Amino acid sequence: MSKNKVICTKNDVDYKTIRKAMCNGARTEQELAEMAGVCTKCEGCESNLDNILKSVCGCKGTSLETVVRAVKNGANTVEKVVGQTGAGSKCKKCIPLIENIIELGR
Repeated sequence: MSKNKVICTKNDVDYKTIRKAMCNGARTEQELAEMAGVCTKCEGCESNLDNILKSVCGCKGTSLETVVRAVKNGANTVEKVVGQTGAGSKCKKCIPLIENIIELGR
């Protein structure tokens, strides 16, 4: 999902705002509600939030689970995560999220 579009139609919260919250540690819909202001109940939230939360790198199709697993298996730098998962190797927009995953270990 590379275009910035409104995801939460009730509270007018866009994709980039949601990704920024994820870069600051949001990993659940409740955390996104608190950090980004999504309602979690509108059609946009219900049809998009789960997939956004599961994804780190849309360019390479790399899931959050894959990146977390790499970190838990010793990938403790962005370069190591990129090497093991491919995430961040193309457009690099997900690098801040990868950095946060490494920092938090989740």
